[in-house]
Amino acid sequence: MTVKVGDIAPDFSLSSQTGSSVSLKDFKGKKNVIVYFYPKDDTPGCTAEACAFRDSYEVFKDAGAEVIGISDDSQQSHEKFATKYQLPFTLLSDTGNKVRQLYGVPATMWIMPGRVTYVIDKQGIVKHIFDSMLDFKAHVSESLKTLESIKS
Repeated sequence: MTVKVGDIAPDFSLSSQTGSSVSLKDFKGKKNVIVYFYPKDDTPGCTAEACAFRDSYEVFKDAGAEVIGISDDSQQSHEKFATKYQLPFTLLSDTGNKVRQLYGVPATMWIMPGRVTYVIDKQGIVKHIFDSMLDFKAHVSESLKTLESIKS
């Protein structure tokens, strides 16, 4: 299955860096959600992307959105990563890449987990998908542009 713009975002429940369970449905009717899939904690590209989301986190909050990062790293790895870079948003452990597969996030060169961001509105509809392994900061700017268009 590959999620497309206009689809209802598939629900999921995963463990966060604090050990709590987080479900997409928790935000339905309350907040827009930015769900970004990334390959690995504490690697150069993933750190650049996470820090770009961190640096714009207040803008996302002001726009009524929550940011959620997902990789197959463990809860402990996420906890260290979030602490080291002072990440104010939720990181979820997708052990076995079940949610990544549910969304149809492609692998790069068939081996490295892809880097894809989904902007999901308050009704749970996917409004934008951005897929780029190398343009880390564009995941943030594309998400913010989409949130602006949702408000309009």
